[in-house]
Amino acid sequence: MAAGALARFRLRRLIMGDLFADEIHHHLGIGTGEKAGKFADPHVTAGGEPRATVIPQAFRTLWFNTGTLCNLACQGCYIESSPRNDRLAYLSRKDVHAFLAEARQDRWGICEIGFTGGEPFMNPEIVGMLEDALHDGFHALVLTNAMAPMQHRRSALRDLHNRHSEQLALRVSLDHHTQPAHEAVRGRRSWTPALDGLKWLSDNGFDVSVAARIRNGETEGALRRGFAALFAKHKIHIDAYKPHRLVLFPEMDVGHDVPEISERCWGALGKDPSDVMCATSRMVVKRKGEARPIVVSCTLLPYDAQFEMGGTLAEASQPVKLNHPYCAQFCVLGGASCSS
Repeated sequence: MAAGALARFRLRRLIMGDLFADEIHHHLGIGTGEKAGKFADPHVTAGGEPRATVIPQAFRTLWFNTGTLCNLACQGCYIESSPRNDRLAYLSRKDVHAFLAEARQDRWGICEIGFTGGEPFMNPEIVGMLEDALHDGFHALVLTNAMAPMQHRRSALRDLHNRHSEQLALRVSLDHHTQPAHEAVRGRRSWTPALDGLKWLSDNGFDVSVAARIRNGETEGALRRGFAALFAKHKIHIDAYKPHRLVLFPEMDVGHDVPEISERCWGALGKDPSDVMCATSRMVVKRKGEARPIVVSCTLLPYDAQFEMGGTLAEASQPVKLNHPYCAQFCVLGGASCSS
């Protein structure tokens, strides 16, 4: 096995608890001090190494968190969305419009506007936000569970699709290709409505994809085969073998003991920091009780103050220190991105 491949293999095994921390530290320079000391200093790992930093490139995607309220309370939801969690308030159409005006400036290079939550279709102004983004010439991606909040907007969605079919895409969260595994995460009676919403989108010609999770003990190949069989059974027009059509995300657990990423990790892992999500995207959020929205570094970290980057895209164009377990689990080791 080549040295780079061996390093990647060993580092990923650490997530499963299979290697001693001092071996990883010796090979890759990753902070492996006591767990309480990890992710404490934005500049240095617990092992004394310079912490990995991501320098922003030309932004590609601007995300809007439309609010954390959701019709579901999923187990392990990284943002803790639920019918009661309103820590992130609903963005207004006016809020979004101001950032779209900045995003239209050529220097940013933004081509995609993403909407996430919570459940975006619970926001009463979501259709207007989509209308504005599409009218401005952006591609729009909506992350949804495809259940009742979305299905109540079918007429408006069909109208947007008829006028902007090449620009509008939706990604449906379906955690597994079996009902028991999906409902173990999303709750009882969540399977059939989600599947119905997904099929409606497919039957009506929408640009639709599915997001699922890779759980411990499951392989990517087995998951793709399972979803392919599900899509074929229900005549859902998604190719499960195309990564951008069936997006498989790694499991994330902020309580899991994960390695910190130092600057030396980029070379050891054969990874380019420009490939990490925060190099090319930012997210707009509005905290409950605040008058104005702010920009944070990525979709995964809406609550952590150290990732707040200002009130405009210009202010948010600054380096990001990878000082959170999700930086390792999802982006660097998981190789995932929320963008299309």
